[in-house]
Amino acid sequence: MKKILFSLAAVAALLGMVSCSTESVEVPVITDLGITANPVDCQVYNRGDSIYFHYRITGHEELGSYNLEIHNNFDHHTHGTQGQTCALDAKKDPQKNAFYYNQDFVIPRGNKDYDARQSIYIPANAQPGDYHFVIRATNSQGGQGIRAMAIKIK
Repeated sequence: MKKILFSLAAVAALLGMVSCSTESVEVPVITDLGITANPVDCQVYNRGDSIYFHYRITGHEELGSYNLEIHNNFDHHTHGTQGQTCALDAKKDPQKNAFYYNQDFVIPRGNKDYDARQSIYIPANAQPGDYHFVIRATNSQGGQGIRAMAIKIK
């Protein structure tokens, strides 16, 4: 009998928590509308060159920050936001010189629209292969938008 009462109490508490959250959190949109966005799916970069990042971030709420991450895709995983499928090299193990980049950037206060731009240097000794370029944007309410694309480093 105690198990049944405990189970009913747990279900009631869970339903109470779910029913109290009637508002949904808006998420920022990472878009290429009205700009020449970079990078795009399947774009190829050379070691020793730079990636000139440019995307527009928009939202209904004040924007907070964005994060840029580049990591290897040597195991062929996905992030579910890629626009198209790109030709992949054979699977391989990352070496100590596999390129990795992860940096946060603050969006100036009061913006609901922001053109994000950065230049990211690819080291000349970076391990060539398939990579993901991931953009995450957050707003003042804690909503997070994500956009990922496949790129290749030669």
